[in-house]
Amino acid sequence: MLSLICKPKTNFNFYNLRNFFSKGIKTDFLDYKHRYLPQTGKSRREMLKEMGLGSINDLFSDIPKKVLIDKFDKFDYDKMTEEEVFNTVNNILKKNTDVSNLPFFLGAGVYKHNVPSTVDYITQRGEFLTAYTPYQPEVSQGTLTAFFEFQTQVARITGMQVANASMYDGSTALGEAVLMACRSTRRKKVIVGGGVHPHYVQVIDSMTKFSEKVECQHMPPDLNGTQIEKLIQSVDKTTACVVVQNPSFFGHIHDLERLAAACHKHKALLVCGFTEVLSLGAIQSMGEMGADIAAGEGQSIGIPMSFGGPHLGLFSTSKKLMRTMPGRLVGETTDLDGKRAFVLTLGAREQHIRRDKATSNICTSSGICAIAFTVHLTSLGETGFKELAYLNHNKACKLAEKIVNEIPNIKLINDKFFNEFTIQLPFNYSSQRLTKELLKDGIVAGLPLGTLYNGKFDDHLLVACTETNTDEDMDKYVSALKTKLK
Repeated sequence: MLSLICKPKTNFNFYNLRNFFSKGIKTDFLDYKHRYLPQTGKSRREMLKEMGLGSINDLFSDIPKKVLIDKFDKFDYDKMTEEEVFNTVNNILKKNTDVSNLPFFLGAGVYKHNVPSTVDYITQRGEFLTAYTPYQPEVSQGTLTAFFEFQTQVARITGMQVANASMYDGSTALGEAVLMACRSTRRKKVIVGGGVHPHYVQVIDSMTKFSEKVECQHMPPDLNGTQIEKLIQSVDKTTACVVVQNPSFFGHIHDLERLAAACHKHKALLVCGFTEVLSLGAIQSMGEMGADIAAGEGQSIGIPMSFGGPHLGLFSTSKKLMRTMPGRLVGETTDLDGKRAFVLTLGAREQHIRRDKATSNICTSSGICAIAFTVHLTSLGETGFKELAYLNHNKACKLAEKIVNEIPNIKLINDKFFNEFTIQLPFNYSSQRLTKELLKDGIVAGLPLGTLYNGKFDDHLLVACTETNTDEDMDKYVSALKTKLK
């Protein structure tokens, strides 16, 4: 009879785990063999030589040594059961801070929202989770239908006529919008507003750097939200597009109608980015205000923070500009029996096989994240979407009011905001210092603006408040601020 108390050994290899996450690296992974990895030790050495590197570990040299873990090589994984291995690793991972158990007020492009269990239940079904590119519509109607619903939702909430089947994330979506504007207008001058997320600005610069003669003009940071008039005056007949963000990175909400009119007067395009898609449940959409392209981040609907990704790029525009739009587009048609069906449409072959001639080098999508977005938004419905947006806004208003009323000399920068606002600390108190001190007390206080502006605005803190923040969280946060800012 087979013994039921035998100690089975693991039959999977933890070599990679030890190699990449330990300080005492004994070998270099060059001759490691795996059935799914076609590279040989010879080909790996050739690639390293071409890059001017001595070993694979040199690729990870930018990781600070203080965050590397030195315990993995102390365990003999070949003699441990699977349960023992996972318990060992989980004990190490417990050193990380779990934001689900902390008062959390950090946003700045990635937001802590509740994701209903329905999302995981649907997206983890094999039909969606393992589905590949739906090139063959006869076997991909489920995926194509979901993408069509996604496009419809994105077009509706952004106030646009057409949306694509998603992009990688908000920053690359906005970068693609700039390139699209240059193609459409056949102009090269791009004006980037000072309220656009600094990381998004960096991506725009990277994506336009090697585009022939594209000139990006950057406005200074718009901390006080007063830059719209300057943007209007900056538009001329050589302008391809003006890029703004609403709500802005600093939390300001803008009326873009006059800016859109100024752009159209000179036959330029208005590109509106966003990092908090939930705001569209409470404020006027960019399409309603006259924007030509909307591009931003959809993480707040159905997608967890996940250490910064994977997230979801949303992209929508007008029918007039549809043929210059990057990414995939799912269209409605009929099959041979006259029944409703869906297919990929308006995709040039160059998108896949002649990349240098393509309108965009993004020829894929964030499919599973797009489906998660659709599942969550469908479960909310139009009424639920608006209610969730107003819940976020009301929570943020309550927190801002508590901070201003209970802490002397602190200044609220925003007149209007959604669920994120900027405060100026008294006595030139460093926001970087403050966030480090509060983290020791188990509070994630927000984003110190000095970290993204080379020390400028060091006494300013960007604070986000969502439906996940309780009254107890707010009380603990304000109490801690009082103590530190005496």
